[in-house]
Amino acid sequence: MKGILHIMNHISIKSYAKINLGLDVTDKLPNGYHSLKMIMQTISLSDSLFFEVRKDPRIILKTNLPFLPVNEKNIVFQAIKLFRETMHISNGIYCTVTKRIPVAAGLAGGSGNAAATLKAMNKLFRSGLTDAQLCEMGVKLGADVPYCIMGKTALATGIGDILEPLPAPPFAKVLLVKPPVSVSTKLVYSNLVLDENTVHPDIDACLSAIKGGNLTALCNNLGNVLEDVTVKLHPEITEIKRQMLELGADGSLMSGSGPSVFGLFGDEAKAKAAFDLFSSNDTYGKNTFLCDFT
Repeated sequence: MKGILHIMNHISIKSYAKINLGLDVTDKLPNGYHSLKMIMQTISLSDSLFFEVRKDPRIILKTNLPFLPVNEKNIVFQAIKLFRETMHISNGIYCTVTKRIPVAAGLAGGSGNAAATLKAMNKLFRSGLTDAQLCEMGVKLGADVPYCIMGKTALATGIGDILEPLPAPPFAKVLLVKPPVSVSTKLVYSNLVLDENTVHPDIDACLSAIKGGNLTALCNNLGNVLEDVTVKLHPEITEIKRQMLELGADGSLMSGSGPSVFGLFGDEAKAKAAFDLFSSNDTYGKNTFLCDFT
């Protein structure tokens, strides 16, 4: 009937991986969090999520990875629960998550799934929340979730929750390689020493390069203060970076707390050749991706 809003019954949504074009930690806060200054960028590698409204109140979650929990330990489950409680919704949800983004890889795969879940719930139940309101909800699930709601290119400060949209970076193909190890973000941050010997990346130089559309300047200033910590645990990160640069990447960096490494290629043919080489490697093959900025 006209004038009556019906709840949508189901929705499919994608959730995108992110890389850090720059990551600096400026301080450790009394609450255990850190003050950050990061340039975040979504890339075309994505997970797919499907949601269907149930008449009963159950949350049923399925994933294509048998080792992932499908209960309250899963951030998608937590996001559904948080949205329902906040918006006083009694319906249950059936959800399937098809993962392509590697897990525990420094790519915000889980945070992106949580962001996509909040967006999907907002549409399913026609709740009419703005992105800013979704971000307020999302930060309760994790510091990266507000950025994942916004996506694209952004400067993130605070604990990663204060966001300033940036223009898109200059064109580059993004070659992403994850070595076959998982990294605990908590462990990396707990091993980070901030003192007079800490080498901090020049985030402002990266910002200028992005605003000026200068790929060379951007690649010359790529930096991640966490890289030295993670490299000590997994030296293969340095080897992947070296290979990418030898294969023609304009710049290469570890993303987040690692262990994923990306290379930025202004030359598409070189990017494709490097992708072919890494993807045919038994060690990296299944976790090698050629992506675009989104």
